[in-house]
Amino acid sequence: MDGQLTELRTLITRHTAAGRDTGVDGVVSTAIDGVFVSAVAETTEAAAPTSGTILAVIAQGGKRLAVGERVYEYRAGQYLVASVDLPIAGSHWYATAAEPALGFGLVLRPSTIASLVLDAAQQGASARPPRSWSAAAPAALGVSDASPELLDAVIRMLRLLDNPDDRRVLAPMIEREILWRLIAGPMGETVRQIGLADSSLTHISRAVRWITEHYSESFLVDDLARSCGMSTSAFHRNFQAVTGFSPIQFQKKIRLQRSRLMLISGADDVATVGYRVGYDSASQFSREYRRQFGLPPGRDAMRLRAEATVA
Repeated sequence: MDGQLTELRTLITRHTAAGRDTGVDGVVSTAIDGVFVSAVAETTEAAAPTSGTILAVIAQGGKRLAVGERVYEYRAGQYLVASVDLPIAGSHWYATAAEPALGFGLVLRPSTIASLVLDAAQQGASARPPRSWSAAAPAALGVSDASPELLDAVIRMLRLLDNPDDRRVLAPMIEREILWRLIAGPMGETVRQIGLADSSLTHISRAVRWITEHYSESFLVDDLARSCGMSTSAFHRNFQAVTGFSPIQFQKKIRLQRSRLMLISGADDVATVGYRVGYDSASQFSREYRRQFGLPPGRDAMRLRAEATVA
């Protein structure tokens, strides 16, 4: 595995140095749709406010993410799977200019996973038996050691970046191989459920998406549970299992994250921002904002704007 990690580091270093489309958290888009590489040269807070629906493999360094009260830590030779786009807090806990944190990312596409699961079932090669509908949905995030077979597939995917003719044909095949290695591994049930239209994880994902898109609106948990085809108690149980939050806590997290972005822009005052994200009480908004971010909204926004100016 040491040899595989060495090659993976070399490939990521070369393509992050050559990358032009650099996003948050040191992420660089590649010529292969859905494939990303990243390099972070200092210990820093993760910039992305949500996890995305991804596979993330660490080739060097380490990263720590927190979702609700759950903390996930992964380092070189390990991977993280995020099956639902969740609000996160995180940091690179080991990264220096001499030894940057290096990572590979692959977007997990439900349609590709569904096709793979269906093909495997038709061939009698299902890696996991179907779950009982009454069982709680798997957690949306999980960490595991990368197998030599998974690392080999990731390395071959990155090698294709140097071969445009090959990658058009082989990249979709290697993507399916990577997904199969995940499905056959410790995080298999989580990945498999991403592709199942009627899985409990898929229903919770839809509820998460609705809350994220309508975060400023009030809602009844009973109505959201009914839209997922679940009883209220089953919905609560599954939502908590997947996200680490209750539905109301999740909405509050999204509201506060959105309000922080609005305050940094400086377009509106604190009371207006609180109202825009769904708070009727300015005092409640300020109180919950301070509890989440450690400073009152106005002071926090001033600090963040000052840091951005210095950077």
